[in-house]
Amino acid sequence: MFSRFYPDRIEHSVYDIDFDELYQNGKRGILFDIDNTLVMHGADANDAAETLFARLSLLGFKTCLISNNDEERVCRFNRNIRTNYIYKAGKPGKTGYIKGMELMGTKRHETIFVGDQLFTDIYGAKKCGIDNIYVERISNKEEIQIVLKRRLEWFVLRSYMKSKRQG
Repeated sequence: MFSRFYPDRIEHSVYDIDFDELYQNGKRGILFDIDNTLVMHGADANDAAETLFARLSLLGFKTCLISNNDEERVCRFNRNIRTNYIYKAGKPGKTGYIKGMELMGTKRHETIFVGDQLFTDIYGAKKCGIDNIYVERISNKEEIQIVLKRRLEWFVLRSYMKSKRQG
């Protein structure tokens, strides 16, 4: 019932992902959510985020930020990172994901999406046929509509974990 929202993989943090392994397995482009995935909600890019994007570039990855936020927010985060970006992406709709792949010049099988919300980030990636990694949110401080969705996500994650134990 909930399987359309199940992530392909779960990591504690974006900073725990083995990007070398992803590259060895043929991934060449990474689509990233921003808020509560890379930094706390509304925060500017920090040293960890800037270092991550520099490292990914050295590894050979193309990257793109894909956010439902407005342009000012995304540009402010991207100021020192200087990667591709899409604002008002309309996640979980497919358009932003597809545009992100076009900007990076990658195909679905070469692309992975990283985000912290099942009903927008992960569901949208799955609808597009893009592999995905769900990361635990950085902070509990979120807008009320996201807090409400998190309560529903808890049931989906519980179902996901149960299916993993049985399968």
